[in-house]
Amino acid sequence: MDALPPRPTPALPLGQRLRDWIEWFGVARLAVGACSVLAVVLGGYWLLRPPAPPVEAGLPMAAGAIMPGSGSAPDTSAASAAVAPVAGAGSPAATAVPATIVVHVAGAVASPGVYQLPGGARVVDAVAAAGGAAGQARTDAVNLAAPLHDGDRVYVPTVDEASPPPAGVSGAAGAPAAAGPVGPIDLNTATVDELDRLPGVGPATAAAIVAYREAHGPFASVDALAEVRGIGPAKIDAIRELVTT
Repeated sequence: MDALPPRPTPALPLGQRLRDWIEWFGVARLAVGACSVLAVVLGGYWLLRPPAPPVEAGLPMAAGAIMPGSGSAPDTSAASAAVAPVAGAGSPAATAVPATIVVHVAGAVASPGVYQLPGGARVVDAVAAAGGAAGQARTDAVNLAAPLHDGDRVYVPTVDEASPPPAGVSGAAGAPAAAGPVGPIDLNTATVDELDRLPGVGPATAAAIVAYREAHGPFASVDALAEVRGIGPAKIDAIRELVTT
């Protein structure tokens, strides 16, 4: 009878096999290999790690700043709001608009006189309060959009007047009023330029007054102006307090 084959060696425990492998490989070589692997891992992490953020990134960002590489436009609305001045007690924005103002409307309007208007009114409102422009009014010589102030004088010239409006006429906002005659003007000695500054008297009418005076002698009274061509009772009444003979 044949002999039985040898019985297989039973498997060693895992711990025994691990100790056997360490003894075969060597503890020194195992330590060197582990250190090498650790060095490779640490070196790769150091090379591939993201860079540290710059110091500026930790500072507060002003409104409207652009981050590098973002390509986006700054938010100017926030920046504007941050630097917008606040109206104080002495600033123009804080100046209160009066509830009402009083202005004098003269010249070629339906009802010349003194009128009370709401604060913030403009020249067109004053002309409308005086009944609107008369038929011979030259409204293109007046800035109808100019704002009014308390005590202003609005003068609407006629079509035969080419000179600037007299004193007190509202012009562009903040512009000074044109210079007007000071004191009564003597009709018998006044020049064309002096007569031209009278309300309702343009260069042509002023020249006609001087020509009539040179041809017929001095004026005996203000009413004698009715003899001059282009001067009627209404114009005489408008300048009666401003002239003398």
